[in-house]
Amino acid sequence: METKEKKFAGVIMNGFVMLFLNLALLLGSIALFVKACIMLSETEDGLGLLCFAVLVFIVSMFLWAGFMMLEPNEARVVTWFGKYAGTFSEAGYFWINPFYGTKKLSLRARNLDAEPIKVNDKVGNPVMIGLVLVWKLKDTYKALFEVDTQTMATTAQGQMSGDVKSIMNALEKFVRVQSDAALRQVAGQYAYDDEDGGAGELTLRSGSDEINQLLEQKLDDRLALAGIEVVEARINYLAYAPEIAAVMLRRQQASAIITAREKIVEGAVSMVKMALDKLSSEEIVDLDDDKKAAMVSNLLVVLCSDDSAQPVVNAGTLNH
Repeated sequence: METKEKKFAGVIMNGFVMLFLNLALLLGSIALFVKACIMLSETEDGLGLLCFAVLVFIVSMFLWAGFMMLEPNEARVVTWFGKYAGTFSEAGYFWINPFYGTKKLSLRARNLDAEPIKVNDKVGNPVMIGLVLVWKLKDTYKALFEVDTQTMATTAQGQMSGDVKSIMNALEKFVRVQSDAALRQVAGQYAYDDEDGGAGELTLRSGSDEINQLLEQKLDDRLALAGIEVVEARINYLAYAPEIAAVMLRRQQASAIITAREKIVEGAVSMVKMALDKLSSEEIVDLDDDKKAAMVSNLLVVLCSDDSAQPVVNAGTLNH
């Protein structure tokens, strides 16, 4: 994924050193202010010292705005009067020129469990399909300046907000919408199962690995605009829509019954053949064609029947 992000190259100082210096300035301004007041009370010329103390105090207050703290997998996007100056992502406590504008973003992985949506598969059957997506921010420049996340990051009162939570929520909305579109696109290219698709054709049920790879690729293409990297994307729910689920269930049951019957008949035929060959090879009984046909018929009924066969003892002879 092509990136437009660059590392911030401006001056950043250790926050604890600047904290010590700023406290020294603050205390010094207070001491100078007190001294100037004493000089003025003693009718001495302390007006210049008083102005200097106030100036030092204002500078100290201004410097407080430059402190920032970053935890692991967090970043600060730095701007200089509207111009992108770079991204700073080193964890710790720092101080930066207060004239720089900064926005904090999270680089941690996030999880999206999309609710199942109704789509039409390749043959037009309505199916319910859902996905689970793991994503994280890769390019902070694209996240802030390629996608209008700052306008989308609105508070409950409808006002724009620049805090990290609002911006990440705006990105999550973008991911949700694009995930919905990608899922519809992928689901529409394949049939639900082998019965709907052609022989050997990839389907939503049979080709889970290939479908997931294609879905991940489509999501990567769509989310690259916002500087988002897809860690993993998988279909976690797949079923027929409720209006056809009962009919499709009966079709699947019928297909399963037919498959089972084929196995039963195949086994029964092999057992009948084995019985006839055994009787003939060991010369147990000599059967003509009519007797063989009757025996085959009886054995197939016994072997293929769903109910237990009721034996009938033949008291006659084979000659009649």
